[in-house]
Amino acid sequence: MSEQFLTIVFAVVVLGCLVVDLGVLHRRAKVVTLRAALFGTAFWVALALAFAGGIYVHLGPPQAMTFLTGYVIEQSLSVDNLFVFLLIFKSFKTPLESQHRVLFWGIIGALVLRALCIGLGVAALQRFSWLNYGFGAILVLGGIKTAFDKDDDEADMKDSRLVRVLKRCLPERLAQSPLFLTLVVVEVSDLIFAVDSIPAVLAVTKDPFLVYTSNVFAILGLRSIYFALAHMMRLFAYLPYALAVILVFVGVKIGIEDFYTVSVPVTLAVIGGLLGVATVASLAFGPKAVKAA
Repeated sequence: MSEQFLTIVFAVVVLGCLVVDLGVLHRRAKVVTLRAALFGTAFWVALALAFAGGIYVHLGPPQAMTFLTGYVIEQSLSVDNLFVFLLIFKSFKTPLESQHRVLFWGIIGALVLRALCIGLGVAALQRFSWLNYGFGAILVLGGIKTAFDKDDDEADMKDSRLVRVLKRCLPERLAQSPLFLTLVVVEVSDLIFAVDSIPAVLAVTKDPFLVYTSNVFAILGLRSIYFALAHMMRLFAYLPYALAVILVFVGVKIGIEDFYTVSVPVTLAVIGGLLGVATVASLAFGPKAVKAA
């Protein structure tokens, strides 16, 4: 009964926030300032912490800790996706005042797609336990790729294979709409990143409620974090390396859980420590810090 109550609260809060966001705060297209982005980020983080408090009261401390761990994992791994959003908007020359609306509808689509992916992932893991090794391998390979692959900042998403296929398959009106094509590319990129992030959270818990709610709260905060990042994109030079280590760590964790279980508090401490070290190193030794010195 407690989980059913929290599910109702979760649905009401999320739907209410989305309606207020698009229908009131961003009724008209406008540029999101750094101040507004930071305020929005603080709001969504506070909301996630409040929901964790509700889980603590109704389901218990272990479930609350698990939710927070899943939230931190999803939020941290989403940083790479934000850099891709920057590249997509740059390629399509999306006006600043239209970017919030594109991300809003992109996140609506992501909520549906994530629900499907999580449902399928949980069902598959419950039926085929050997998939843990496959998920672990995906995360380790993703971490290695993140550490050593250097994305070409000048790549033009408008000329990608995906966009060419869309232009051939879609009705002409949609195929000629830059905003619609941008939205589709944003959705596809989120789905690709979900291949890493969802198995990472499933490594912590197989509870669909905790996996989905932690994913949703992390996704809802992405828009505000994106606009803050757009203003400070070169400030955290070493963060990608921390994300790479996090992916490898979680991949190993899920791969060895039949032999050794890494506790949720330890997982949260390792992830938080890696993010903290990367942030401090970026501020102290990153390109901006060196330039300032």
